[in-house]
Amino acid sequence: MITRYTRPEMEKIWSEENKFRKWLQVEIAVCETLADLGEIPSEAVTAIKEKADFSLDRIQEIEEITRHDLIAFTTAVAETVGDHSRFIHFGLTSTDVVDTAQAIQIREASDLIEEELLNLISTVKSQALRYQHLPMIGRTHGIHAEPITLGLKLVVWYSELNRNLERFRQARKNLQVGKISGPVGTFSYLPPQVEESVCKQLGLSFAQVSTQTLQRDRHAEYLCALAILGSTYDKIATEIRHLQRTEVREAAEAFAKGQKGSSAMPHKQNPITCEQISGLSRILRGNALVGLENIPLWHERDISHSSVERVILPDSTTLAHYLTIKLSQVLQNLQVNKNEMEKNLELTGGLIFSGALLLALTRKGVLREQAYEWVQRNATRVWNQSGNFQQLILEDPDIKTHLSPDEINAAFNIQDRLKYVDAIFERVFGPS
Repeated sequence: MITRYTRPEMEKIWSEENKFRKWLQVEIAVCETLADLGEIPSEAVTAIKEKADFSLDRIQEIEEITRHDLIAFTTAVAETVGDHSRFIHFGLTSTDVVDTAQAIQIREASDLIEEELLNLISTVKSQALRYQHLPMIGRTHGIHAEPITLGLKLVVWYSELNRNLERFRQARKNLQVGKISGPVGTFSYLPPQVEESVCKQLGLSFAQVSTQTLQRDRHAEYLCALAILGSTYDKIATEIRHLQRTEVREAAEAFAKGQKGSSAMPHKQNPITCEQISGLSRILRGNALVGLENIPLWHERDISHSSVERVILPDSTTLAHYLTIKLSQVLQNLQVNKNEMEKNLELTGGLIFSGALLLALTRKGVLREQAYEWVQRNATRVWNQSGNFQQLILEDPDIKTHLSPDEINAAFNIQDRLKYVDAIFERVFGPS
């Protein structure tokens, strides 16, 4: 497990101790159900619930001999129970316990992720409303395009994060499933009502049909949901990294007192957290691919998926949890440079209003291709030689025959370009 990025609450979920406790929880739930059905004595269940325990050292010691973790577990537990231990793992196969218990672990991990994701969404909403009307340049292909607001950039992220939340909730729901269907899914030893009762007791749904395992499309969907979530984080982090570049300097990560940016260059203030988010999100995408590779298993079961899930499920949930917290911190403390935003809006000498001029000319009856040529020839002069685009347009003999000075000046009104910002916000957040 990626321990460096693991918060204590997530580390506990994926600990060996918790894994075996979940296994024991499943085993006891089965015993309770079997006692209710009259399959095993009720006093046996009482004894098992009172006495059943294990030590990690003893499980490991037995596994050195058996080379089978579930058998090592049941043997270690049996030593603490005594005669009634014969009813532990009664009619079960290993994966009945392992897959069902793993679903509980994933549920616990998902609870932590969802809590932090809701906090992140709340942070983004707050910042979007804060900067709803702060103008900045919008860029396409990395090139200045037309004005937007910082709030619009944030509200796009807010909307995407909510889609991630919906996707994540659906994926976790499809994975909160247990199975107690036996060696090949035929309920050869225990009837279906045992599975239904046990899963209900554990707060899980039950698989409508399974083999010896839960089908791994469920796990792949979950890992893909985390990968998409991580890719959204990467997208946001990459945007902040670009805005922090020396040539842009419109927004940046907070730089803490005493923090150092470079061992060689004392002036450096680098976007290290956003770079970390971008880098670690690649692991989430890689793990999703492994999850997809786990879907095709041989016949009713093989264990090619089992070993890798011991890595990718703890790692992906751990990273998703960690990255959610880190991105929320970045956005809560985002440094916004309004002066640089204003300076960059003026950087091209008014070229960002070329689209408004094109539309104004076509409204006056000029063919679009002709209007495009007139506007572009002036824009090219400014692009190549600098100058004031608005002044060139006012002096252009073709354009001024169709547009008055007031009409030309109106095309350079930044607020006109942003007049529907509130309408967009109302679409996303509802009436204010």
